[in-house]
Amino acid sequence: MDKDRISGAAREAAGTVEQLYGQAKDTMHEIGDAASSYAKDAVDAGTDLYRDSHRAAAAAIRHQPLGALLAAGAAGFLLALMISRQPQRRFPRRWR
Repeated sequence: MDKDRISGAAREAAGTVEQLYGQAKDTMHEIGDAASSYAKDAVDAGTDLYRDSHRAAAAAIRHQPLGALLAAGAAGFLLALMISRQPQRRFPRRWR
């Protein structure tokens, strides 16, 4: 009689474990699907933002080509200054 009760309890425990495994597996699939959906939405939003900013920049250049040329030249000049600048020393030479 005790053997049957122990065997039944073991089968019940095994069934509970299988059920929990199935629930965990389903939950992980749902999380993966949600993450994939969020990533797709983020890519779509980034694509839309890039497209809109590209159109706005093209319109601004079309309306004020000289201003755009001057802004690009100034940005290039500042970039060249930053690249060609000597690195600052941490300590004066006399401390070495």
